[in-house]
Amino acid sequence: MNCLTKHLRYVFYLIVFIGYSCASAGSYDDFFQAVGRDDDAKVSQLLARGFDVNTVDPAGAHGLLLAIRAPSPKVLGVLLKARGLKVEVRNAKDESALMLAALAGMREVCERLIALDADVNKTGWTPLHYAASGGHDAVIQLLLAHYAYIDAESPNQTTPLMMAAMYGSVSSVKLLLDAGADATLRNALGLSAQDFAQRGGRMDSFELIAARLRRATSN
Repeated sequence: MNCLTKHLRYVFYLIVFIGYSCASAGSYDDFFQAVGRDDDAKVSQLLARGFDVNTVDPAGAHGLLLAIRAPSPKVLGVLLKARGLKVEVRNAKDESALMLAALAGMREVCERLIALDADVNKTGWTPLHYAASGGHDAVIQLLLAHYAYIDAESPNQTTPLMMAAMYGSVSSVKLLLDAGADATLRNALGLSAQDFAQRGGRMDSFELIAARLRRATSN
């Protein structure tokens, strides 16, 4: 093979490589823009062409997490059906897709994620903590039906009942109490669910917890 032939072959490979790189970069940008716009048709097209559904953006965020946060419900529907989707991806705060969906009250999305083996009882903050914080009773019921540990402790030993008492709703507090949540537990700062309710100005939750504690003491 003479020098000219080698040179022409090198130029050919270089052109192919540059073309592939540009196409890949274009697909990358198109994918995350489509997620943000809730453009399910574009996302479906890219995945059909072989784009990796588990690609992360420059900040390390997975498309699934971005679609939940946006929210982009149509794109979510596509991603949850995609082959090879990793549902246990986490963001920098160790939040999973199931946690974010629980916080947003997306019951159907939570159900789909659980069917895809999302971890209901991950260590640290859990999906139940997040559902309780948002006061999303339907999601709380779903998680409990899938054996979520009702008295799960966060890194500082805060329980879902404590989060519901301060940030959620009295109906969520009642739901957790009725399901057997322990109102006597305290976190690493010595605070109980009743203390959380008081700090959050949720006097209806405060009184409900107090009544349950009185009942437990009298029995």
